[in-house]
Amino acid sequence: MRGWLVGALVLVAASLAAALYFATRSSPAGLSSVVPVSDTAAAIWPAGKERAPDFALRDQHGAPISLAALRGRPVIVTFIDPLCRDFCPIEAQHLNDVVRTLPTGEKPAILAVSVNIYGNAHSNLTEDARKWKLVAQWRWAIGAPSALSRVWSAYHIAVLATTKKVAGVKVHTIGHTEAAYVIDAQGFQRALFLWPYSAAGVLKTLRALTS
Repeated sequence: MRGWLVGALVLVAASLAAALYFATRSSPAGLSSVVPVSDTAAAIWPAGKERAPDFALRDQHGAPISLAALRGRPVIVTFIDPLCRDFCPIEAQHLNDVVRTLPTGEKPAILAVSVNIYGNAHSNLTEDARKWKLVAQWRWAIGAPSALSRVWSAYHIAVLATTKKVAGVKVHTIGHTEAAYVIDAQGFQRALFLWPYSAAGVLKTLRALTS
């Protein structure tokens, strides 16, 4: 399949996932009645076909972070709202399960690119690490709004932020495509998982990279 066609299909799939996300965000407990959890990737790429877009951001400790710096090991790039309290923590648990299941030499790095420019304070990120019991391989990727926006665009992530005043206080609501890309050790995209996906599906993809 030609590269441009693959990209178009990924964009369409991501847009559909965003629509589903917006429609179900208020009732995570009822998600299974809307769509079943999938073990299957929404898109796959052969080895060496699609280079993952690189980016340079900062992690939760202020240290530089990039895909290029992680070359030589598999990486999961996901897109998470640090202030989310419905689907994002569940996705984080699935990715925790993936990392904990794999042996030490096969554990991927997780780069969680923030989709909420209002939620990237260090206190929020450390609270998530504690409450979500994030694995050591998890690193947040944060930065200036313009830098984050470029990463969202490169990975076909739709982000919609709305603001309203509640009792005189501005409240920001973030809707976004909830997705995870599996990147191989050479820096190529191998699979795209759209929420709701299972840990088993991601595990199967990662194991295939080393088989």
